[in-house]
Amino acid sequence: MNFDGILFFPVTPFDSADRVETDLLTQHVSKGVDAGAGGVFPACGTGEFHALSAAESALVVRTAVDAVAGRVPVIAGAGGPLGHAVEVARSAADAGADGLLVLPPYLVGAPQRGLIAYVEAIAAASDLPVIVYHRGSAAFTAESIRTLAGNPKVVGFKDGVGDIGATQLIVRAVADAGREDFAFFNGLLTAELTQGAYRGIGVPLYSSAAFAMIPEVANAYYRAYIDGDEARRLAILDGFYAPLVALRDETPGFGVSLIKAGLRLEGLPVGSVRAPLVDPNPVQEARLSEILAAGRALL
Repeated sequence: MNFDGILFFPVTPFDSADRVETDLLTQHVSKGVDAGAGGVFPACGTGEFHALSAAESALVVRTAVDAVAGRVPVIAGAGGPLGHAVEVARSAADAGADGLLVLPPYLVGAPQRGLIAYVEAIAAASDLPVIVYHRGSAAFTAESIRTLAGNPKVVGFKDGVGDIGATQLIVRAVADAGREDFAFFNGLLTAELTQGAYRGIGVPLYSSAAFAMIPEVANAYYRAYIDGDEARRLAILDGFYAPLVALRDETPGFGVSLIKAGLRLEGLPVGSVRAPLVDPNPVQEARLSEILAAGRALL
């Protein structure tokens, strides 16, 4: 599976009755693809997968597939309780998604052989290829990823842990398994802050939550990154991403909440986040507005 450009993780808009707002989602996804996204990942972390029912997840994925209209790959989230993960995997395939991002299992810890079995069960639920998300209760060893790389339906690895050494060993293990078609992603929060390090260990792709909120700044950073323009990249990092991360780190869950708030500030009424996440307070929203303005000033 090939990706060319920033990986776009859209939010899930909710209306005043807390229902998925499909018209706004269509508008949001279409704008992201028009802005140059290399892939769309609906109903994943930024899309509040943790708060969606299986039926809502299916609706979000189907709406995104229709909006993308085959222009770039659509990778749907699947995870949590195994029964739920299998159900949303099948519905994503029925909706026309191109692949699945396997999110961590619900609550429980598990040995490596259990995590391998979890991924393989989701992979077996449909004909879609899967990308493994290494995060939280799904922390894989290099040997486990080598084992999973023996399954041709497992086509990628997304790191959300941030252990550069461990990720380097995983990259090498996949190479040793002979999988030249494997895709590697930096999936840390506000990945732009760490992508310079990930590029050095053979992880060229990254997910960008900021792209969902302010694609013009995210694209400017990406172009500087691809072109090797370090002065430009660091200027955007210092002037936009660093203060955004400082605000994000004030409250758990703000990696999603700030993106929705930013979209509301930009005039797209995507609604609030669902519990247990919380929206920023008015002071924090004002600071976010200043950060967005500073990002645009850099352009």
